[in-house]
Amino acid sequence: MVNLSHRMSKPVTESVLTVKDLSIILSREGRPSRIIDGISFDMFPGEIIALLGESGSGKTSIGLTLQGLLPREHLPRVTGSIRLAGIELVGAGRRTWRSARRRLVRAIPQDPMGALNPTMTIRHQMRESDGGSAGSIEDWLSRTGLPDPDRIADALPHRLSGGQRQRVLIAMAMMARPKLLIADEPTTALDVTVQAQILDLLRNLARDQQAAILFITHDLGVAASLADRVLVLYAGRIVEMGRMQELARNAAHPYSAGLLAARFDLDSDRRRPLFTLPSERTPSMNVENACAYATRCPIAQPDCTATRPPLEPVSAHSGAVACLHYEQTPFLSSKRAEAKPWPAQAIGETAALKLSNVGKTYPTGPRSIWGRRQPQQVLKSINLSIKLGECVALVGESGAGKSTLLRIAAGLLVPESGTVSRFDKLPPQVVFQDPVAALTPWLTIGEQLGERLRAVSLDSDYGRRRVGEAIKLVGLDPVLMDALPAEMSVGQCQRAVLARAVIVPPKLLLCDEPISAMDVSLAATTLNLLSDLRRRLDMAMLFVTHDLAAARIIADRIAVLKDGELVEIADPDAIIAAPQSAYTRSLVAAMPGPAAGGGR
Repeated sequence: MVNLSHRMSKPVTESVLTVKDLSIILSREGRPSRIIDGISFDMFPGEIIALLGESGSGKTSIGLTLQGLLPREHLPRVTGSIRLAGIELVGAGRRTWRSARRRLVRAIPQDPMGALNPTMTIRHQMRESDGGSAGSIEDWLSRTGLPDPDRIADALPHRLSGGQRQRVLIAMAMMARPKLLIADEPTTALDVTVQAQILDLLRNLARDQQAAILFITHDLGVAASLADRVLVLYAGRIVEMGRMQELARNAAHPYSAGLLAARFDLDSDRRRPLFTLPSERTPSMNVENACAYATRCPIAQPDCTATRPPLEPVSAHSGAVACLHYEQTPFLSSKRAEAKPWPAQAIGETAALKLSNVGKTYPTGPRSIWGRRQPQQVLKSINLSIKLGECVALVGESGAGKSTLLRIAAGLLVPESGTVSRFDKLPPQVVFQDPVAALTPWLTIGEQLGERLRAVSLDSDYGRRRVGEAIKLVGLDPVLMDALPAEMSVGQCQRAVLARAVIVPPKLLLCDEPISAMDVSLAATTLNLLSDLRRRLDMAMLFVTHDLAAARIIADRIAVLKDGELVEIADPDAIIAAPQSAYTRSLVAAMPGPAAGGGR
């Protein structure tokens, strides 16, 4: 393990966690695959470390390993050392792991609903999770800022919002007073106001209980606002580590620098395509004795494919980097060609979509004395028009009614009041949040695209040509026409979903949180692709998101939805610079600052 104690000041106390030369091999499709490759780091009481990397880099596998929860069906082989509170866990028995999970380590997952038992009240689940703590359940819930803790304690999980469920999980973790807390993407699916509140809770937990927090994330802005130190993970290896503030200003590894450059915020230039990292990592590359980033690296030299770079102290900051030519990284930004501005998009006068006084209710309110649920109004007199060629972003917190509005626009739901009119008789196409789930797993990509060519056989030359053209349009290799979704990355699946949507170009494309679960480089690539397709095919677009920065990048106008009502709609720069409603001002204020900022 690289020794940086003389360079990075740390608390004068014993480490809570020491990981040394950790490697993880899982069996996938009958073949062993090295997921984590010899990583080492330590953590101290009250310290927050961000584990940062793209999807597939191995972040979640590290979190599961530290809990002893790697899936057995993958026949995990773990080597190296994990010492938690002085206890060696690699090779430990089940009883030792159960004791560690109860007393020493707790986790906050990305999906709070999946982590809670839907058939048990919060009170019951918190009693089961209690590690012998003092204080009532209501007291612990109130510490997380939950209003009406008595009601929350006696509620079933589905009665709570996403943010409330996440706070419940934090309260459950706080009750056990763990030495180590693993937070795996806990804010990814939350809107910015709730996200800011959850980050505050984690800061308080580290400070008040001196818990070490491993914060797993792909969001550089969130990491910069929270963490003391950062570990940058690529292909199962730590390629750079250091203090968050220093690394954000002076990243030494070209991958870290690329992540910084790919991040977009409220100050990004929306007139040009976003910077993106080079093409996705080639999974088949043999990197045993090479730099894993060499095939994507803009400063790679011949020795990068013949030598594995060690993690060594670096002059750029007080951390370490695994790069043979890191001294060239500062010059990357000067060599990077500025993207040409987007061509002007013609916006017509005719509406591609028009919603007039649209209202929608669901029977989700409290039950009456007769046992019936009272209707709860989800959308209230919505008036929204999207012109041909125009992109409108719909922004709002969870539960505001964004997805309901999109489903009404798609014709999947019928409103109780108002009218919906579309320019085109053909139904609009929808791009959902999870591209893998949106594809049929047993059909090839070509077959799924061909389904939209109703009158054309995919076996015909014309059918295959049309499918090939759609695949090329979204930047996919035509050989993937015969691939199954399981054989493709998440980014490739997202492009395939878009190809299916535009193979018969719609006049209206509806996007429901298409980048919310994506890492920064894939999100930037997807936004660029949507912007390009919209201009090439002259499509109107409704882009639903809780990310104000993404809305500003892609949209001609931003509509802000609060509790089922449109509170503001205006040009993106006007929304950011001079928001008119108090709610919009709170959204802008809650956005994470520039990555160069510091956490704590």
